[in-house]
Amino acid sequence: MQKLPRAFYDRNTVDVAQELLGKYLIHITRGVQRIGRIVEVEAYLGPHDLAAHSARGLTERTKIMFGPPGHAYVYMIYGMYFCMNVVTEREGHASAVLLRAVEPIKNVVGRTQGPGLLCKAMRIDKRLNGHDLTSGGFYIGVTRKTETALIVKRPRIGVDYAGHWARRLLRFYIKDNPFVSKR
Repeated sequence: MQKLPRAFYDRNTVDVAQELLGKYLIHITRGVQRIGRIVEVEAYLGPHDLAAHSARGLTERTKIMFGPPGHAYVYMIYGMYFCMNVVTEREGHASAVLLRAVEPIKNVVGRTQGPGLLCKAMRIDKRLNGHDLTSGGFYIGVTRKTETALIVKRPRIGVDYAGHWARRLLRFYIKDNPFVSKR
C-alpha cells in the first residue's frame, strides 16, 4: 500500500474529498494494522464555510486546520466521540475533509458508519491530532489497482445552523456501499 503524497492533499478540497473515496485509512498501533476503505466523506471549505470549524477563526482547537495540508485534524464532539478530518489546500486556508465512514478491511472491530464510530473502531483519538499523514503508523494509502465507483453527492449532515452552507452538496459517498452512515 502506497502512502498518498502531500501534493494529493494540497489541492481543491472538493476534489480531494471525492478522490479519498476508495482509498485506505491505515492505523498501526502496538503492531496491529487496522485498515478501512473510505466510503463516505464531507468537504469543509475554509473560514467562509459557516459549517466549518474554521469559520470561528484561528483557535487552539482549529490551529491544525490552518496548518499545512496532509495532517489529521482530530477533535472530540459531545464530550465522548472523536472525529477525524484531513487538512487540505495551502497553509492558512483552513479547509478539511471529514471522514464519515469506512468499510472494514482488516482488524477493524465495531461499527464504522459515522465519524465517531469510525474513530472508535480505528482507534483514532486526540493523540493523533496534527499527525502528518505522509509519515508512518497512521496514513491514507492507495493500491495500484484502481476501482471506479459511482459517487453520490448530498448535503452534509448535522450542520443545519450553517444557513445556505447546510444545503450545499458537499457530502460524498460510494453508491450502494453498505457501510455509508446515512443514505
